[in-house]
Amino acid sequence: EKFDVRKLYASVYSACLAVQTPEQDAEATADTVTKHVEKWLEKKHEVTAHDIHINAAEYLINLNADAGYLYSKHREMHQ
Repeated sequence: EKFDVRKLYASVYSACLAVQTPEQDAEATADTVTKHVEKWLEKKHEVTAHDIHINAAEYLINLNADAGYLYSKHREMHQ
């Protein structure tokens, strides 16, 4: 499926809120992660949803360790 930046933003934002990140900080973090992934995708010809998830999770962990952990584990629980 085609990459949907809104889905990525929403999932990162939700992970941040789930670990009690203030709403404004969650918005900023989701925006930062989505911009990072979009830039990373510019260099790629083909990627899987899993590749995008891993890249986003690794970046998010550096910004918000708790949200990053939750984000990375949430996908594992739903596979």
